[in-house]
Amino acid sequence: MEDRFVVRPKKTDKKEDKSVVMTLRMDKELQEEFDILSAKSDRSRNELMCRALRYALEHLEFIPESAEEE
Repeated sequence: MEDRFVVRPKKTDKKEDKSVVMTLRMDKELQEEFDILSAKSDRSRNELMCRALRYALEHLEFIPESAEEE
C-alpha cells in the first residue's frame, strides 16, 4: 500500500454536489502549509483539507479501548 497523499493541479470541470459549513481550529503552521499547497496546485485550501481528511479516514485504523487491554 502506498502512503503518499498525491495532489495534482485542479481540472475546472468538476463540482461537489453536497457540502456543510464547519469551523476548525488548527496550528498556524499547518494552515500556512495548506495555503502554500493551495497556491501551487490551483485548488482551494478547503478542497485540499477535505481531501486530506478523506485520506486520513480511509487509512485510519481504529482500535477500541477494550482491544488494547487484551
